[in-house]
Order: sequence, then structure tokens, then C-alpha cells
Amino acid sequence: MLTYFIVCLTAFVVAGLTLFSGFGLGTLLMPAFALFFPLPVAVAATAVVHLANNLFKAGLVGRDADWGVVARFAIPGAVASVAGALLLNFFAALPPLTTYRLGENEHAVSAIGLVMGIIIIAFALLDLLPRFQNLAFDRKYLPLGGLLSGFFGGISGNQGALRAAFLIKAGLDKQAFISTGVMCAVIIDIARLLVYGVGFYAGQFKSIPAELSGLVLAATLAAFGGSFLGARLVKKVTLRTIQVLVGALLVVVGVGMAAGLV
Repeated sequence: MLTYFIVCLTAFVVAGLTLFSGFGLGTLLMPAFALFFPLPVAVAATAVVHLANNLFKAGLVGRDADWGVVARFAIPGAVASVAGALLLNFFAALPPLTTYRLGENEHAVSAIGLVMGIIIIAFALLDLLPRFQNLAFDRKYLPLGGLLSGFFGGISGNQGALRAAFLIKAGLDKQAFISTGVMCAVIIDIARLLVYGVGFYAGQFKSIPAELSGLVLAATLAAFGGSFLGARLVKKVTLRTIQVLVGALLVVVGVGMAAGLV
């Protein structure tokens, strides 16, 4: 029950905020899953919830998307997400880099944990450091933004901050910015889920708990509820304080993953 409570509460709260904030559902939901499941399983489970929630949001706000921008950003992003997801599978198969004892417990520093920890800390800094708050790139760099966002989305699930940084200068009004971001995320999520699915069916993740499917469904429904309320309640909310708190939490989570504590 604790697993369901933590994961579903995280999905509900963050889904409500992510519709308009600078950080995404996957940024916090993946660490919540990782508290209870291996990192590759956590990333894949988060991707399922992320895609389902983005499809739901597409029904709410997707009609205003700029499809020219979607094509220039999401097509390179989808290709890069496949590369990132394949790299995730590769790191997951590597043996531990080292082990150490902390008190009576032994901890292993894995390649996937180290990589994921570094990526999470890097994305947390986008929320914490003031110099990154106005980070934006010219419209001509949309394909490059898609490649970077898709790659990091594939390997870690963290893509929202980079996507926002590249789309913010695309000449979109607020509604088109939100809608275009949602449609880009849907396309990239589909691409990376195909790779995660192959990894599952290839037997790479043999120790998947039976309750994971039920937890993913519950988290998806919680995210739907959060997005539905968020679309109506947080349009004018200032989220800077929340972003700082989230960034600080992610630094802690990232250090824990890199050190083999999570």
C-alpha cells in the first residue's frame, strides 16, 4: 500500500503542475518508481504513465499545436530517444562498478545508477540555478533540441526542461506552446516505449514484480486526475518555489542513485 500511495500521490500532484511548469511528470515520477523497482523498470513504467497522461492532455489542449514545429522537433527527438533507450538497456546489463559498506549494509555502484544520478542532478540544476531560468534557443535549433531532448528522455525520462528551452523561442503563444510540447512528448514517448518493450520481451528484465501493471494503471489514473484539475486550477500559479524544492529533492535523489543508495 505504501508503494501505491507514494507513486500515485506523486503522479497526481506533479501531473497537475507539469501542464504549465518547467519540469515534467517523468522528472519526479521516475525516482518514485525507483524507490521500489530497478532503474530500467522504473524508467519504462514511468514512460507508460507519461505517454498515457500526454495522450490525455492532448485531448484537453492538443488542438492548438503548431505541427510545423512538432515535425522539426519531434521527428529528430523520436530517433534520438531510440538511441537513448538502447543505451539504457546497455548500461542496465553491465555489472556493478564497485561495492562498499555503509554500516552493516553493502551498496553497489552500478553504471546505470551512476549515469542516471548524474543526469538527474544536471536537470535539477536547470531548476535551481538562476542563470538557467531564462535558458532558450533560437527557432533554427529546433532539430538539435529534439535530438537532445529525445536522447535524454530515452535514457532517463528527463526531457521536459530541454524541450521547453527550445520551444520557448519558437514564436508560439502560451496555448500553442503547451499544445506543441504535449504533442512532441507523445511522439517521443511512443518511440522510446517501443525500445523498452523490446527489452522486456527479450527477457532483459526478468524480475518484474507482478504488481507493477496494477501500479502503472493506478499511477496513470492518478495522473489523469492531476492533469484534469491542473488544466483548470493552476494556469496562473507561480511555480518558482515548487521548482526550487523539486530541484533540491532531485539533487538528493541523483546523489543517492549515483552512490547506489537508491
